[in-house]
Amino acid sequence: MPRVWDVPVQDPTRVRDVRVAAEQAAALAGLDDQRTASVALVATELATNLLKHAQAGQVLIDVVAPSVPREGLPDRAVQITAIDHGPGIADVDAALRDGFSSSGSLGAGLGTCRRLADDFGLHSVPGRGTVAVARVGRPGRGADPSGGPGAHAGGVNVPFAGADFSGDAWAWVRSGDRLTLMLADGLGHGSEAARASTAAVEELRHWARLPPAEMLHKLHTALAGTRGAAVAVAQLDIWTGRLRFAGIGNVSARLRDGDRWRSLLSRPGIVGVHRPNTVREDEVPWTSESLLILHTDGLPGRWTPPPGTGRPPADPAVTAAVTVRDAGSPARPVRDDTAVAVLAPAPPEHP
Repeated sequence: MPRVWDVPVQDPTRVRDVRVAAEQAAALAGLDDQRTASVALVATELATNLLKHAQAGQVLIDVVAPSVPREGLPDRAVQITAIDHGPGIADVDAALRDGFSSSGSLGAGLGTCRRLADDFGLHSVPGRGTVAVARVGRPGRGADPSGGPGAHAGGVNVPFAGADFSGDAWAWVRSGDRLTLMLADGLGHGSEAARASTAAVEELRHWARLPPAEMLHKLHTALAGTRGAAVAVAQLDIWTGRLRFAGIGNVSARLRDGDRWRSLLSRPGIVGVHRPNTVREDEVPWTSESLLILHTDGLPGRWTPPPGTGRPPADPAVTAAVTVRDAGSPARPVRDDTAVAVLAPAPPEHP
């Protein structure tokens, strides 16, 4: 079962907790000493920034797949996500330059994070807060020699009540021209729920060539000895520019279609326990303006993404983290694990 670290940062003592968690994640991902040191430094800088600029915040640390998968290779990276509801950053570009400071410090924090990380994304709105996401993986494993696949994905996972394991899991795999993103919500929460969602992730890698409805049939058999899970599967065919979707259970899917959002519907049931006789599969066009957001029931089912979500082209994990921050409500306490996975067109290449 994958470990997820959720560290609230309210005072300087928690910065050390963030660093230790990052080092543990690096060991789990199999990073060498140099990359582990980079992970620890990035985590420390992001946690320190939370205290310095927002007085408090939250750091999530997870071992994830890279945003662009290489076919047949189970690459892993440590992802560090810092979330706050602070004053925000008025000039993001300036904040990412070494030497920038709004508090009289040396101001090397965010610039250092961007330089050390394989991927770094930042979203900040004055008055609403800041989200920063950094990923560090094994050297030489990030690029795909066959070229970019035309899409990338990312997600965040928040375990219920600070537990060590989340019953939610997301994963994405590549098989030829097919890119498949899956989000699974194990029934309930805790270790048994995590066992069910982990089984779904492991099985996904065996059936990446199948369309979503057939994949759910295979997952149903594989999860028979577990509590079961709600599962949503989205598959992009890069060659045809079509997205196919199928789901069973309470995982929500929102697809941006032009200037509006539409819901992709799942069938009632629990994968591994009760599968409907037929599974509906939606097929829709995928364009450079499309964006798909999957989320479990830790967020409100009727939530609709606000205008501008994922724009300008943002790291999908940043979009997922902003969704977690903004879709929740103090009036609706979270009673379950929360995971969000995002599929987005690949950003344009810079010369």
